[in-house]
Amino acid sequence: MTLALPGTLLLDPGVIEDPYPFYRRLQMQAPIWQVPDREVFTVSSFALLADAVARVDDFSSNMRSLLYRDDEGLPSRLPFGDAGVDALATADPPDHKMHRNVVFSELVAKRMAALEPDIAATADRCIGRVLDAGVADFMVEVGNVVPITIISQLIGFPDSDPDSLLRAAFDSTSMLGATSTLSQLNALVARIGEIEGWIADRVAVAIDQPDDDILGAVARGIEDEVFTVHEGCVVLHTLLSAGGESTTSLLGNAVHLLADNHDLQAHLRGHPDLVPAFIEEVLRLESPFRFLMRSVPETTSLGGTEIRGGATVLLLWGAANRDPAEFDDPDQVVLDRPMLRRHVAFGRGIHYCVGAPLARLEARIVVARLLERTRSITLDTSDAPRRVESLMVRRHQKLPLRVVPQ
Repeated sequence: MTLALPGTLLLDPGVIEDPYPFYRRLQMQAPIWQVPDREVFTVSSFALLADAVARVDDFSSNMRSLLYRDDEGLPSRLPFGDAGVDALATADPPDHKMHRNVVFSELVAKRMAALEPDIAATADRCIGRVLDAGVADFMVEVGNVVPITIISQLIGFPDSDPDSLLRAAFDSTSMLGATSTLSQLNALVARIGEIEGWIADRVAVAIDQPDDDILGAVARGIEDEVFTVHEGCVVLHTLLSAGGESTTSLLGNAVHLLADNHDLQAHLRGHPDLVPAFIEEVLRLESPFRFLMRSVPETTSLGGTEIRGGATVLLLWGAANRDPAEFDDPDQVVLDRPMLRRHVAFGRGIHYCVGAPLARLEARIVVARLLERTRSITLDTSDAPRRVESLMVRRHQKLPLRVVPQ
């Protein structure tokens, strides 16, 4: 569908900060929108997004380009063709299923469930620092710390520098954020090569002595020739980035919503059993990953719109999760919403996020502990929150809070 909108709107800083009016306009006027003069399409309606993810032959997860903001403010593509590595999140069937089965065996699922005491201990320690200070940046003290600590332990990087791993995780999602200049994007790609070299060293050790963790599972997959070494390293880097980034974004978004709504805080303190429902609404309202990219191998159509072979399609999860055709009161927290997990914050179809249970567990524990240990959570009016400028992630760069302990 043709819509007379300037292509610069997609990456406009004001739209990046508050994309929801733009999403709604797309849904009402052009649920499939081609950025003018670009082979880049967006899909914003829930129904069309669900159709696209079910058609894996037409809309491939294989990544064939990166997006950047060009000198005109438009999304441009940096193509790399077949030079990319198709592993796990960027793999299509049958490789995707084999990769997923290796990494998420029953052993790893049990290990994830056993992490709850460690998550609680880490959360309590971090929240304690916020309570002691009274005024603190939630992201620095809690939101950034808990997820990278836990995912590092789950993967098998427990003794590594968490700050370095967090920077590596954020670099990966910045590379996909579409708001970098071409020179900034090239610099990110170079830095990512460094962390993948570090991961390769850990993989080499694990191949000789595999442990009962994800790193060990990947090492065994390499030995069994399910992965190449490079693919295994990409899988581990993907898990580190997604596990660090998605839950960090979720925690910041949840606490910001609480700080903005004292009645909601009080209600959840009085009804802690509703915290999981609140987490689902946060995921829907402020999806940690606002889009994922698909490539189009051959010319196809979606919703009556022709999409030429070679095009790039952005599946706007953040828009679909507020689609009024799918959700009543889509812009409100509704704790008794039917089918709370119907949202697509963790994706949909074969690429549904394998770390979703861990993200939910971490968020539930952190939010519940924070509410238990405080009487009031408010934004620090002297220092405004700030989100990272990214088309992809909905993460706070800083979230200054004032808290009153119980």
